[in-house]
Amino acid sequence: MAVRLFAALAATGAAAGALPAGLNAAVGGAAAGGRMGPPAAFSWDSLVAQARALARKPYAETPDSPRAAADYDAAVKLTYGDAKTVAGNVRLFPAVRGTAPKPVRIALLENGQAREIVDTAGLFVTSENTDPVGFRVMDATGRSDWLAWQGASYFRSSGSRDQYGLSARAIAIDTGLPTGEEFPAFTHFWIEQTGPDSVRVYALLDGPSLAGAYSFDCRNGKDSAVQDVTAALFLRKAVKQLGLAAASSMFWYDQSNRAARPDWRPEIHDSDGLAIWAGNGERVWRPLENPSVAKLHSMQAKSPKGFGLLQRDQAFDHYQDDGVFYDRRPSLWVEPKGDWGAGAVCLYEMPTSSETMDNIAMFWRSDKPARAGERRDFAYRLTWSSNDPTADRASRCVDMFEGPGGIPGAPPMAGVRKFVFDFAGPSLAGLTRESGVTAETDLPKGAIVSAVAYPVARSDALWRVMIDVRTTAVTQPAFRLYLKRGDTALSETVIKSLETGAVS
Repeated sequence: MAVRLFAALAATGAAAGALPAGLNAAVGGAAAGGRMGPPAAFSWDSLVAQARALARKPYAETPDSPRAAADYDAAVKLTYGDAKTVAGNVRLFPAVRGTAPKPVRIALLENGQAREIVDTAGLFVTSENTDPVGFRVMDATGRSDWLAWQGASYFRSSGSRDQYGLSARAIAIDTGLPTGEEFPAFTHFWIEQTGPDSVRVYALLDGPSLAGAYSFDCRNGKDSAVQDVTAALFLRKAVKQLGLAAASSMFWYDQSNRAARPDWRPEIHDSDGLAIWAGNGERVWRPLENPSVAKLHSMQAKSPKGFGLLQRDQAFDHYQDDGVFYDRRPSLWVEPKGDWGAGAVCLYEMPTSSETMDNIAMFWRSDKPARAGERRDFAYRLTWSSNDPTADRASRCVDMFEGPGGIPGAPPMAGVRKFVFDFAGPSLAGLTRESGVTAETDLPKGAIVSAVAYPVARSDALWRVMIDVRTTAVTQPAFRLYLKRGDTALSETVIKSLETGAVS
């Protein structure tokens, strides 16, 4: 998991002001000053061939840049201000000692011809010729960036509200396993401008266990940023846990356990839950946790229709943060293309005591073992947006609280924990206490002290479930709960951990 220097450097670029010189000016400067290397034919097939050939060779780590910025402050000075763009509206990130030292090679692609950037003078704010470690894509105004790549295989979008949050990853290898995690890295990029608010990016991935070819077709719209991803992986060696369509986020605490709140702000998180739309049609919501010890959760999801880390709570007063605006952080929704087969959506949660560390990881893992010498092809769509992709006829869990069990005002019941879930959605509209709506759970009957489901007064299509659980009578680490009417499910299924008091 990554420290969040990327988040700071890839912050919205409004301070940069209007940006000069696009692709034509940059190429013109190259002709005069030698910025660009000679043209070479490029295609998706040639990139796949390059990845295949690379996987047949022993892995060689990229050496650190000898021209890296000394520290974060020096990197900021190189990044924000007047500098030339490439590929129409692309700005470069500089190498930084200690935190982002590995340079990448970047080529501009036009009409099937690629020319590598060999001289970066003028592409950073000062005149220094510094090695790039990534890049950001500016919007059509040139005042803000909406897409960025930097570090290992990480990339992200600011979504529909111009605020960066969680990150996507090209691949996750052995995330959450005791043997340790591997971080393959993009080493080469090819960037093609396809419109004022669209770009196509090709990338070569390399790591000890595999090499890979990636294509990202990216479009920035009014309500979302969308990336269509195509990948071909070539395995150098067997991988115990190969995670596809991975993402990393941060969850410190939310409103659910106010007694453990460590900061004056009511909530601090980039994402508040994992949503899954399984191949069998079931909708699942797993609220994120800041656990006392690291945990890896696996939820079977054969041929999933979609999954992602969401930021459902978007009310400013729930966060009260007017600096980094957690209420504006986008959700990330993954839609697999084709049938991915049997597998599981995995969620890895680590303990954290601050907001500066990504402690959440998500990925899909196939049930098919990843063996040395294999090629694996897959494709999916990423949507970065503040619109909830799971909003439909079924109701969603929109709030959750927990505390001591028992009747308010009376002494707490020993060994009993109260869990409160609020559900909202069209499927609940018009239903009353006499409509036969109940809460279904997989908790053993002996663990349920009381359970009730009812419509919240003076609210439209909002229902509350209150359940008191005798935790000493439960051996399972989590329980499932949803609303139903007869045999018909009215809501998504919530998976709630039974661990308490984990926030630090």
